[in-house]
This record gives sequence, C-alpha cells and structure tokens, in this order.
Amino acid sequence: MSLVRLNIKGISYSQTQSGAYALVLSEEDGERTLPIIIGAFEAQSIAIALEKEIKPPRPLTHDLFKSFADRFNIVVKQVIIHKLVDGVFYSSLICECDKIEEIIDARTSDAIALATRFKAPIFTFENILDKAGIILKIKDETKLSKSKFKMEDLVANVVEEPSSFKDEKLEDLYKQLEQAVANEDYELAAKLRDEISKREKK
Repeated sequence: MSLVRLNIKGISYSQTQSGAYALVLSEEDGERTLPIIIGAFEAQSIAIALEKEIKPPRPLTHDLFKSFADRFNIVVKQVIIHKLVDGVFYSSLICECDKIEEIIDARTSDAIALATRFKAPIFTFENILDKAGIILKIKDETKLSKSKFKMEDLVANVVEEPSSFKDEKLEDLYKQLEQAVANEDYELAAKLRDEISKREKK
C-alpha cells in the first residue's frame, strides 16, 4: 500500500463538536484533505509549534517530550496515520535512536504535535484517504478560511500576561482576594493569590 504525504492546511473550530477543533491535513500532490477532530489542548500545542515566534514561559507536554528526546538522541523520523476505525484515526511515531528504529503507538493529535516540533513528515495510506479524504470546493475553502481562527486565539493564554495588579497596594490585593472568594470568583482569586505570593517573596 502506498504512502501519501500530508501537510497541515489549517485548524478550525469544529462545526460538529463543541469545544473541539478540526485539524485539516492536505495531500501534498493532490486535492484531497483529511479533517481530524482534536481537543483544545492538542490544537493549542500544534498552533504554538507552527507559530515560531511564540514561546511559552514553561514547556508544554509536547515540548517536554522534544527536550527529553533531544537529550537522549531520540529522533522522530516520521508520523504515519495507519488506521481508521469508527471515525477514529490511529497513528504511529517512527523513531530512531543509535541507528535503531522503533515504532511507537500514539494518538494522531499527539503524533502531529510532535511532528511539527521534529519537522518530521506526516503520511497516511492511500486507502485511508480514499475512505475519509474530502475535496474542498471553493465555497468550502472560503468556509474553512472564515472558520479558521487566528493562531493567537489559541496561544494567548499560554504566554504570560503582564500583571494587571501592579499599581495596587498589597493591602488592597488582600481585600480584593477576600471579596473574590466571597463572590466565588475563583479564577480572579487565583490571580490575586499569585500576585500576593510573588510580592511577598521579594
């Protein structure tokens, strides 16, 4: 069975599943595309890898895997989407260490997040493209580009934001923290707690 190379065409909001995203892969020498539903974390991780200028303050899970692999001379050579069962894609990482090749089972979203970091090619089999590939018409292409969010939407909450409490006095922060807890606004409370903790360490 022949392998077909795929490229990442884009990521869009999923029209069918709330809170999910559609990763759209396209065949390198053809018109077919392969849409794969992935979670928000994986979409964010792929987006960050594609946006070269954005570096999270702490490594994401896939960045950690890449650092770990680099340290021990493990290279992801390629990713193969090798099976489709009941709408679920199955993938393998083809890795190499000390000239020994290993095949590791992986979720497709994780495999592609790693492929972007290792600059490894992504492949699938012709029969999977025959089964699940679609050809986007011009109106579908327009729809994809409209539903495609800016990558910043995904990566914004990973990059550290400047503190919005820098002009507040410490005693005022304590009052706001007390108020936030009373109002059950735990997201604000966590931010206030972190800011207080940061100041008290100085």
